[in-house]
This record gives sequence, C-alpha cells and structure tokens, in this order.
Amino acid sequence: MTITITAFENSPDGGKGMARDMRVRWALEEVEQPYDVRLLSFKALKEPAHLELQPFGQIPTYQEDELALFDSGAIVFHIADHHAGLLPKDDNARARAITWMFTAVSTMEPPMLEREVARFLEGDESWHDARLPLIDKRIRKRLGELSVKFGQSEWLEDTFTAGDLLMISVLLRTRSSGILAEFPNLLAYVERGEKRPAYQRAFAAQLAVFNAGLKG
Repeated sequence: MTITITAFENSPDGGKGMARDMRVRWALEEVEQPYDVRLLSFKALKEPAHLELQPFGQIPTYQEDELALFDSGAIVFHIADHHAGLLPKDDNARARAITWMFTAVSTMEPPMLEREVARFLEGDESWHDARLPLIDKRIRKRLGELSVKFGQSEWLEDTFTAGDLLMISVLLRTRSSGILAEFPNLLAYVERGEKRPAYQRAFAAQLAVFNAGLKG
C-alpha cells in the first residue's frame, strides 16, 4: 500500500518549507519511498475524520496499510527505522543519531517555536517587545552550545542521518530572524542540507502545493 501523508492545503509558511510535512517528505525522498499527499484545509483539521488520526488537529499524519502515525519526529523515526539510509548500521552510531533526533525536537526547537508564537500570535500584547529579546537570548544560547559541539564537522555523525534531517529542519526556523547567521558553521551546515537532492525534491513538492493554491 502506498504511503499517504497529510499536509496543508494552503500553508501559512508561504511556501518556505517550514510546515512539518516537509520533514516527512524529505525523509521519504532520502529513502526513495513513493508517497501520496492528502491536502487539508484548516477546517478539515478539526473534523472528526482527521482528529481520529491526529487528536491535536495538526499535520502531518502518516498512513501505510493498517498503520497510522502522527507527530513529525515520530514519523521520521519510523521511516528511518524501516528503510535503509537514515540510520547507521553500527549500534552505537545509530543510538547517537537517534539522540540527535530527540535533541532537535525537544531541546533545540521549543524556544524557536516560542519565538514564532510571540511574533505571530502575541504581537499586540503589551509585554511583547520586552519578551522577544529574552526568547532570542535563549535561542542564541542553544545555538551557541550546538555550534561548539558541532565545530567544523560536515554532519552530526560521520554520515548524514535522520538526526541531521531533523536538526536542519529545526535550525531553518532561525534563519529569517538573522540569528542563524551569527553561527557560520551552523549556517553552512543548514545550507549543505538544503543542497541534498532529496531535500530539493521535497521542497519543490511542497512549494508546488503553495503555488497551486495561489493560482486557485
């Protein structure tokens, strides 16, 4: 049975690859697995049929045969665990790559998401202008720590893994603010990820949906 994922019918990110179906698309492209995409409106996200798959009314979801998954990190792990190419064969290297997957979504991403909430949902609050610099300070702290650990490596491990896929996806959230550019080694790391053919295919597929929505 063909893999089916869900994605925004009209993504709020403006076709910039920030919506989380991008991570799943990228993983599937890396392991060369075909997939279908079911596009959902914001209204459809809250309807019973989707909530049965994703109880929080978000995207993406993943369906294959009788299996239904939600949460982009869990989906990427499932893909990496079942198809060669995203996790090393060596047990220790595999464990480290999985550690980086969790680090990306549980350590690095939270302050970045907090910044997006502050900017787009809390901009009119009286405390917004004072709060944003504090969030940026937390982001810089995390990026600084990662930058030291990463050094001048090409990838987090000896080869590209699912840990890199999720870490790069997360770091991309900081580029538009200019914060990522303060850490040249991390900026170069992200740019290497974007040059991967699988990333390019995934980005083009997601952008095509956004462009089609504009024409519609």
